[in-house]
Amino acid sequence: MTRREMLVTAGAALAAPRIRAAQAPTAPVALARCDSYGPAVLPVLRKMFDQIGGIGRLVKGKTVAVKLNLTGNPDIRVGTIPIESTNWTHPDVISAAVALFAQAGAARIRLLESPWKSAEPLEEYMISAGWEPRDFVSAAGKARLEFENTNFLGRGKQYHRFPVPNGGHLFPAFDLNHSYYDCDVFVSIGKLKEHRTAGVTMSMKNCFGITPCTIYGDGAGEDEPGLVPRGGRNPIHAGTRQPSKSSPPEKDPTSPREGGYRVPRCVADLVAARPVHLAIIDGIESIAGGEVGGQVQHYVQPHVLVAGTNTVCVDAVGAAVMGFDPMADRGVKPFEQADSTLRLAEELGVGTRDLNRIEVIGEKIAGVVCDYRKARSVNGVPGGWPGRAPGGAAPARGGRRG
Repeated sequence: MTRREMLVTAGAALAAPRIRAAQAPTAPVALARCDSYGPAVLPVLRKMFDQIGGIGRLVKGKTVAVKLNLTGNPDIRVGTIPIESTNWTHPDVISAAVALFAQAGAARIRLLESPWKSAEPLEEYMISAGWEPRDFVSAAGKARLEFENTNFLGRGKQYHRFPVPNGGHLFPAFDLNHSYYDCDVFVSIGKLKEHRTAGVTMSMKNCFGITPCTIYGDGAGEDEPGLVPRGGRNPIHAGTRQPSKSSPPEKDPTSPREGGYRVPRCVADLVAARPVHLAIIDGIESIAGGEVGGQVQHYVQPHVLVAGTNTVCVDAVGAAVMGFDPMADRGVKPFEQADSTLRLAEELGVGTRDLNRIEVIGEKIAGVVCDYRKARSVNGVPGGWPGRAPGGAAPARGGRRG
């Protein structure tokens, strides 16, 4: 039996019945108003961490890996609005989280992301967006802060394999950068956005970017991973090819070659294989509409932060804040063209999407809803100029601001 055949057999052996929705785990979710970026973020986030039981028990003396959402090129703009107010996790949210991890006793903090089709150092990628990486170093205080581009092997000597519990939907296992293995705590800091393929992107969809393009990209090596990333993740989006032969192939090569089927399944598999210990969603400012390019985008200001220890529960609350039903599935907004990542992750036993089973601490969802679909039809005119309604009206806002 060849190594490839052994991998396929091992993947099939992982198959197991799907978890019933009522059995999926749940955890409290903190939901808070935050009027602006800047100094206001840290005290709000500190209170939220206290509300979910504190983070000292998670991070003290530990290595904390933090997956950021820095999707797309740094020069992407919605009108003239900076990218961190629309597509990217805002640096003030990152700095606040880093500071709180350090204050809670974290020994080492790694900021992780896979810059678009690039092997450049993450710090340089941030600088190209006008950010100052030293701000994060300062926020970390005495804790050691590191940056890693996880789109390739990076500083590691080998990739590490993460099997998907309960069989997985699309892949039986993933080979990932060492930073996702060499950590005690994994944190996902996402953005409260819609996504043109998966419907929504929050803490779970943020993890799609942990797959290295040297293995899962258009220009990945055939037998072994490439040395540097070349091209995007079309092999996952559209099934144009299999990963490098050194990594497990997808479970069913005859399955649909369609992004709305594949991307949600890949994301659900990833958060089952590489569990998220703490999920944070930056919803202070964001966009409604497509995530990057290809669609008109609308600047919105929900003025919220969401945090919790179960990524599915956190995203379920986030979806509700956006005006969506987290129990919805394909054919119902926001999943008109996709299967629900929330449902697929729930089936793998990651967490529940049922708001009736999730304790929401802090603000009530109804008090902070920012209807993203209304924001996409500003003043009743579909496709109004991004960031400003026709006639100069203010951007759509959430809760008491709207």
